[in-house]
Amino acid sequence: MNIKNLIDDRPMTGLQYSVVVVCFLMNMLDGMDVLIMSYTAPAIAKAWGTGPEALGAVFSAGLLGMTIGTLFISPLADKIGRKNMMLISALIMGVCIFLTSFSTTVNHLLIFRFVSGLGIGSMLATTAALIAEYTPNKTKDFWVSAAIAGYPFGAVVSGLIAAKVIPTEGWAQMYKYAGFASILALPVILIFLYESIDYYLKAQPKRALVKVNEILGKMGHGGISELPALPPKQAAIPLDKLLTPEYKKDTIQLWAALFMAFATLYFLTSWIPKLASNAGLPLHLAIYAGTVFNVGAFFGIMCQGYLSTKFGLKKTLGYIFIFTTILMCSFSFFAGSGLLLLIFGLLGFGIQGGFVGLYAVAARMYPTSFRATGVGWAMGAGRLGAIVGPALGGILIGAGLSMTANFLVFAVPSLFAGLITFRLGSKEVS
Repeated sequence: MNIKNLIDDRPMTGLQYSVVVVCFLMNMLDGMDVLIMSYTAPAIAKAWGTGPEALGAVFSAGLLGMTIGTLFISPLADKIGRKNMMLISALIMGVCIFLTSFSTTVNHLLIFRFVSGLGIGSMLATTAALIAEYTPNKTKDFWVSAAIAGYPFGAVVSGLIAAKVIPTEGWAQMYKYAGFASILALPVILIFLYESIDYYLKAQPKRALVKVNEILGKMGHGGISELPALPPKQAAIPLDKLLTPEYKKDTIQLWAALFMAFATLYFLTSWIPKLASNAGLPLHLAIYAGTVFNVGAFFGIMCQGYLSTKFGLKKTLGYIFIFTTILMCSFSFFAGSGLLLLIFGLLGFGIQGGFVGLYAVAARMYPTSFRATGVGWAMGAGRLGAIVGPALGGILIGAGLSMTANFLVFAVPSLFAGLITFRLGSKEVS
């Protein structure tokens, strides 16, 4: 029995949908846990008298943790399994985000955001790999994007909650709620998530054959009598596989596109509430600016996933990034007008739809044996841009650069992301 053909040629089953739903929920938590710093930043700055440069460092500390998580922790999913990696990630996120509520100095924030970032980064990469292994080839791009759409959805939900909680209960209470929600994810993963069949076939841990047949039975398929021959043992982090002649050019192109996309995205997600506040919006509307951005992101990701199945990933993503560039360059025409929130929504639609599509590119580009590593290192390369974006934004805002000028600066990496995506050469990517 060819299990890959079984998944590709037959309709999705309840078990496969449950994997998508659980991964969607985990990405909701990721979105909540990443954006909570953005939502609470104005209140923290007011309470502590903290300047934008210090908050930019806190944003970047969290993103540095996410980078290390994607580069060095998520590849362990190729060794210990996707499910175990997600359990570890949720535990790290929940504990550290809850502890953030007790911070009294910027240094406390730096430490807790860095450690929680380790879990957030490894969770995102692992869910993308798991979805790619459980969904049919012809709709894989849509399902990967749909699951990662949980990220902005979680950001929207937490933004709505933040708008109510922060003015009445204080910024610290938001971290308690978010940490508690992440810890509640542990039983959800244990009960409702199924380990990757591909992982059992390629890694072959104890009782792999029994586990594979249990999963196939729940999917309504017959079992297999034996496991395939064990593939050659991989290095702990097979980075060399990503840079072989077969993958080197495509890997570098993907890393460059993600670096550019992340720089723009995380500048926007980190600083939109602050920029909106600087533009004269009251605090509660400034928080809603971030929420509107992520509402647009949710619809952008879903539309991108659908359009990619129709027109191909490269063409769809390239045009989405170019659309974002044009929108950012024309921002001056809308600054100070009633259309400002609409523009934030359209920016979320464009930049989030584009960058999540690059996750689908990574999930398609690499084989199962080092897919989590490939996705993790692609995200890690991107997160280097995510570290640069908020930190540079903090410096520019602190120097008095206008909102319009900031948007012009960060339109440049969006443009490059689009141009690079058009030229991606992998035959695995449509």
